[in-house]
Amino acid sequence: MTSLLDPVRLGDLTLPNRIAMSPLTRSRSGSDGVPTADNAVYYAQRASAGLLVSEATNVSRNSAAFELAPGLYNEAQVLGWRRVAESVHAAGGTLFVQLWHSGRASSYALLDGREPLAPSAVNDDLHLVQVYGALANGFYTRIAASPARAMTPAEIHFAIEEFRTAARHAMQAGVDGVEIHAGNGYLPHQFLSPHTNRRDDQFGGSPANRARFLNLVLRAVLDEVPAGRVGVRISPYAGYNNAPDPDADATYAYLARLLGEAGVAYLHAADTNAWGGAPDMARMLAVLRPNFGGTIIANGGLTPESAAPLVASGMANMASFGRQFIANPDLVERIRSGGPYNAPDPFTFYGGGQRGYLDYATLDGRS
Repeated sequence: MTSLLDPVRLGDLTLPNRIAMSPLTRSRSGSDGVPTADNAVYYAQRASAGLLVSEATNVSRNSAAFELAPGLYNEAQVLGWRRVAESVHAAGGTLFVQLWHSGRASSYALLDGREPLAPSAVNDDLHLVQVYGALANGFYTRIAASPARAMTPAEIHFAIEEFRTAARHAMQAGVDGVEIHAGNGYLPHQFLSPHTNRRDDQFGGSPANRARFLNLVLRAVLDEVPAGRVGVRISPYAGYNNAPDPDADATYAYLARLLGEAGVAYLHAADTNAWGGAPDMARMLAVLRPNFGGTIIANGGLTPESAAPLVASGMANMASFGRQFIANPDLVERIRSGGPYNAPDPFTFYGGGQRGYLDYATLDGRS
């Protein structure tokens, strides 16, 4: 019976276990989006995971849902990620960087006065859109989202090219692969949702048209990165950032087939609603597994105990953990030993310094 601790083939990589660290926004990059020395230590501490997926990383200066998140759109950011990649590789780990455009989930306060960009100007639900900023007193808090502007066709194609450039930069930084963030109500997800995408051109209407943006982003990324080093994260039923789809089963069955035909290394299936106690994992895997023959990484509200049967059954091939990896840098060893597990401190999730970032103890007492 397959276990979380068994090796797995992912694209052209062989990973030592089926435990992934999910992308975790920690908002501890430099003010210019450049990863720091602390970021390099943080990822290296967790390198025993079969796969590390980085925090969401902006592909554009027009993307900013969380202040102090990293970027991959200039040379200084490439150099910062190179330091992170080198640290992870020295510790024996494998690192994919998650490519992110927040779209309408932003504020003019984080965009130097610019309006957020979106498929359509849907602004009557901004109280449901999650944007965070760092206060002058050092605390990190939610701030108001700003009204978004509908993208012109030229701006859509420019954003696609920004994903291409970020993918190229990731390879220049020496990371092992990239994950396209197409969930959690961010820009690709906004195009997929008929609520946030009300366009009547080639990017709106049918599921195929609404998937066109993500498909073109994927094709651009595949020009820079081999398919076996590319993953895609989706959250079909997510309430987060309010990008619903009344016929999500049909949309994501189509999308899963599309991604399978493209030969991507994995599909990262995020059960975002599980955060609030309303899990959709069984429903999601029932849609994705028959339509995607590649590796599926299950994520969202999982514990090692609940993830094990998903992997054993073959409905998922790997499981990714978030808060458990925040508090347990040696999570793989703790799973092997059956615990115990440190509890995470939610007050240090975002922003700040080394406290709650680099100081969680391992089983041998080191931090």
